[in-house]
Amino acid sequence: MPSSVLSRLRAEWAPVSIPRELLAGAVATFALIPEVIAFSFVAGVDPSVGLFASFVISLVIAFVGGRPAMVSAAAGSVALVAAPLVQSHGLQYLLAAGILAGLVQLAFGLLRMGVLVRFVSSSVRTGFVNALAILIFSAQLPHLSGAGAATWAMLALGLATIYGLPWLGLRLGWRALTAIPSPLICVVLLTLLASGMGLALPTVADLGRLPDALPALGLPQVPLALDTLRIIALPALAIAMVGLLESVLTAAVVDEMTDTPSSKNRECAGLGVANVAASLFGGIAGCGMIGQAVGNVKYGGRGRLSTLFAGVFLLILMVVLKPWVSQVPVIALVAIMVMVSASTFDWKSLGALVRHPRLSSTVMLATVAVTLFTHNLAAGVAVGVLLSGVFFAAKVARMLRVSAHDDDAAGTRTWQVTGQVFFASADAFIDAFDTLGAQGRAVCIDVSGAHFWDITAVAALDKVVERLQHHGCTVEVTGLNQASAVLVDRLGAEPRAG
Repeated sequence: MPSSVLSRLRAEWAPVSIPRELLAGAVATFALIPEVIAFSFVAGVDPSVGLFASFVISLVIAFVGGRPAMVSAAAGSVALVAAPLVQSHGLQYLLAAGILAGLVQLAFGLLRMGVLVRFVSSSVRTGFVNALAILIFSAQLPHLSGAGAATWAMLALGLATIYGLPWLGLRLGWRALTAIPSPLICVVLLTLLASGMGLALPTVADLGRLPDALPALGLPQVPLALDTLRIIALPALAIAMVGLLESVLTAAVVDEMTDTPSSKNRECAGLGVANVAASLFGGIAGCGMIGQAVGNVKYGGRGRLSTLFAGVFLLILMVVLKPWVSQVPVIALVAIMVMVSASTFDWKSLGALVRHPRLSSTVMLATVAVTLFTHNLAAGVAVGVLLSGVFFAAKVARMLRVSAHDDDAAGTRTWQVTGQVFFASADAFIDAFDTLGAQGRAVCIDVSGAHFWDITAVAALDKVVERLQHHGCTVEVTGLNQASAVLVDRLGAEPRAG
C-alpha cells in the first residue's frame, strides 16, 4: 500500500486523542436520538426504522464517506419528501425507494458531480446553516409547550451544565471538568435528579417504541415490476437530490470548521452506499446531519472514529442499555439540541448583513425565509442558488460598455465594445447601436475588449449587423478573440471579418 494512502488512513483513523473522539461521538449520539425519533414520525414510520437507519448509515459512512468527523443519519429533509410515499404505499415501497435513491447518489459520486457544490455561494451556505439552526431550535418548542416549573428548571440546569462546566474548568484550571464533554454530564445529571426526586417529566420512552432487537437484512417486499419503478422513481429522485444537497453542504461546513479539505465526490458515493445498506436493513434513507456534525466537531471529533462510534453507541443505547436510556428525561436532550442550535447558527452573519453587499444579504435572507416557510432545506438552497445566479448575471450585464467614435474625414464610425455579451446583456448590446445615425457609413465594430458567450450573444451581433446593412452601412467586425470567433463562425448567420 502506498505511503500516501497509509498516511491518510492514519490521519483519519488515529487522531491525537482517541478518548476525545469517542466522547465527541457520544455527544453526537445523544443529539441524534430526539431528532431521529421526531423525523420518524414526520415520515410516518416507527421510531425503530429511523434509529436502525441512523446506526447503519453512521457505520457505513465512517468507512466509505469523504468527510471525516461528519455525522450522517435519518434526517428531517429526507423524511419530508418520504412521507407522501409512506402514506400512499407503505414502508416497503419507501425501502425500495431508498435503495434506488442510494444507487442514484452512488452514480452521482462516481460521475464526479460533487463539484457542483462550487455553484453554491457563501451567502447561500450561510442561509442554509442559519435556517437549519432555527429549525433545530423550533423542533424543541413542542417539548416546552405547557411545561411546568420543574421542566423549565431542569432546562436551565441543563444549559448551565453544558455551558458552565467548561467555563468553570478553564477558569479554575480543573481539567476534570473539560475532559468529559459537558452534554454527557448534562444527560447523567438530569437523569439522576429526575429519578431521585421523582419528577414526572417526559422520558425518551414516551417518544415512541424503541428497538428491542438487532436490525435484520432483507429485500423490500415489493413486486419486481415496472409499476413498482413508476411508483418509487420520483420519490427516490427527490430523496437522492435532497440527501446529496444537505450532505455536501454539511461537509463544506465541517471543512470550514476544521480547516481541512474533503472529497465531495466520495461523500456522495459513500452516502449512496450507506442508504442502500440502511434500506436493506429496514431503515429510512438519510443524509448529513449538520447540527450533530457541528456538535461532534465542537467537542473534539476530527476523524472517522467519532462517526463510527456515534453509530455504534446509538445501537448500544437502543438495544443493550434500553432500560436506562428509556428513563433519560427528554428535557436533557432538549438542552443538548438548544446548544447544537446555538452552535450551528452563524452569529457573525447578523452583523455582516449591514456590511456585506445588499444583494448578498438578500440571498442569505431569502434562503432562510424559504427554508423556514417550506421546512425544506432543498427548496431554500435552490431559491438561494437561483437568486445568486440572477444577481450575478445582472451585475455582469451592467458592466457592458459600447462607445461610438466618428472619423468625419474618412466618413467612418467605429463602435468600441467592452464587457461580456450573453443572454442577460444581449438586449443592452443591441440597443447601444444607433443604426440611423450611422446610415450610409462604413462601420467597424471593435470587439477586442468583449467576449461572446452564448447563442443569444451571437444572435445579437447578427441582428446589429443586419440592421446596419439595412441602412446602407458596410460593416466589419474586428477583434474577436479565438473562443468568440469559433462561436460566431459556428452559430452566426455568416462569417465575420477580423
